[in-house]
Amino acid sequence: SWGESIICFVPLLFIYAFIVVGNLVIITEVQLNTHLHTPMYYFISVLSFLEMWFTTATIPKMLSTLLSERRSISFNGCLLQMYFFHSTGISEMCLLTAMAFDRYLAICSPLHYATIMTSKLCAQLTLSCCVCGFITPLPEIAWISTLPFCGSNHLEHIFCDFLPVLRLACTDTQAIVMIQIIVDIVHAVEIITAAMLIVMSYVGIVVVILHIRSAEGRCKAFSTCVSHLTVFLLLFGNVALMYLRFSATYTLFWDTVIALGFAVLSPFFNPIIYSLRNKDMKEAVKKHVGQAKIFFLRPGTSNKSS
Repeated sequence: SWGESIICFVPLLFIYAFIVVGNLVIITEVQLNTHLHTPMYYFISVLSFLEMWFTTATIPKMLSTLLSERRSISFNGCLLQMYFFHSTGISEMCLLTAMAFDRYLAICSPLHYATIMTSKLCAQLTLSCCVCGFITPLPEIAWISTLPFCGSNHLEHIFCDFLPVLRLACTDTQAIVMIQIIVDIVHAVEIITAAMLIVMSYVGIVVVILHIRSAEGRCKAFSTCVSHLTVFLLLFGNVALMYLRFSATYTLFWDTVIALGFAVLSPFFNPIIYSLRNKDMKEAVKKHVGQAKIFFLRPGTSNKSS
């Protein structure tokens, strides 16, 4: 109903606005503050940029659908939504892996960190992540685009995704099952490979941290990893529930809950994690907020008005 649509629309609009503004603040602060010109903050700003496009692939369409009577999407629009949703999502996973490598070098090889993790290597890692992310989904999208869709066009999902779209294809059931298995295997390889590399990096980090004698030193070393580890667990937890299900099936309700967790709530918490739990970022934001207050409330303003 219209009332239920508005109830869903308002919080979703707030969340999307918060994601965009929050990530823009992070990108701006990293660019404006020279003491944030480090590999870690460079990767955080790139992640924020990808996060904005990741959510833009689905949430604006969800918002327009909630307010329209004819809730539809064209076939080409559906394919594009799937492509950009997965390409930016895979790029994020690859980038989180690169960030784990960065933290591993910073803690396990601090003396060689500056010579290894140069700005050139950071740019190369970022480019590799984006190339991997934007190429990997292409074969799946191309394959789905060749399938015949002549039956029901009722998509039981909140956005276009591989399995919900495949269920609508009016072709041989055995062929659909085969495609689903291939899609599941591709997703499993992507997710498990990235997760294993990140876990291996943190095993090395934990081993080094445990050898630090002072408790203060251990806390300081681990504090640089907390934000990344939290985002990793949040993202990969939702990804695993959504794409490592294989033959398991969920009800439409749980499918929707998991999809919202992955596509909406996880990106919503990322700016909070990287700003509120990060001392340098908080100080940078406070500094520019203070400068803005001084600019707008500078002496002489009240005299002019009086």
